[in-house]
Amino acid sequence: MKLEPDQTALLTGASGGLGTYIARALAGYGVNEALVAFPGKDLPPLKEEIEKNGINAYYLVADLRIKEERRRVVDEVSKTFGQIDILINNAGVEFTAPYHTLSEDELNSVIAVNLEAPMHLARLVIPQMLQRGSGHIVNMSSLAGKAGPAYQEPYAATKAGLIAFTMALRETYLRSGVSASAICPGFVEAGIYARIKAKSGCAAPALLGTSPPEKVGKAVIRAIQNDIPQIIINRYPVRPLFALTEISPRLGAWIARAMGSSEFFKRVYEAQKSRG
Repeated sequence: MKLEPDQTALLTGASGGLGTYIARALAGYGVNEALVAFPGKDLPPLKEEIEKNGINAYYLVADLRIKEERRRVVDEVSKTFGQIDILINNAGVEFTAPYHTLSEDELNSVIAVNLEAPMHLARLVIPQMLQRGSGHIVNMSSLAGKAGPAYQEPYAATKAGLIAFTMALRETYLRSGVSASAICPGFVEAGIYARIKAKSGCAAPALLGTSPPEKVGKAVIRAIQNDIPQIIINRYPVRPLFALTEISPRLGAWIARAMGSSEFFKRVYEAQKSRG
């Protein structure tokens, strides 16, 4: 799908993390942008920044845990711009803790924002995409959805779900003009990792490294324009490791453990606990 100035992108989780870099990448192609976040305090300056490029931008504060809010977002954006050509499901929630210590509300929040909201938003925008014979959905997953690190059960499960959801969408709407892509970042110097690092003082494992957030924005553009099913973003190549996991789950788990992600999240949890 070629990006053009008359198109509109709906971007969730637009402010305060990776969403900012995705918004800036889209702005480079003149795409109109509907920026959604919660609580959304950084949305007004991001809107102003985008509009300096001569682009139409619109922002909404919406809690995507609430079903009615998801429909409101799609209705308002459709009314404002007339159509939604691109949906980027970037909003995400994460809690680093032993699974049994999570509250029911925390568990439900992760599932609602990370998986339910993307699925419902996609369901709401696909009909208009099919009517035009064009549209693309980008689901922001994570390497956690492939490796399943310790202390990250709900996050890992929802991100794995997004990968499967993406692949199923691609098959269902094959040759319709509507498609989907999953982006799987590792540790990126923005967004969730940046917040974790700031709060805990824990740095990413040396064997995995970190990636600049601009890479995420570029990956989203590349996925849309080239209809790429899945893009992994990591400082070092890790796809062969995931292939090994499919061949031998036990070996794959050992390799993932040796790479240090589970130990990293254990240290994060312990640092959080010690600070109260």
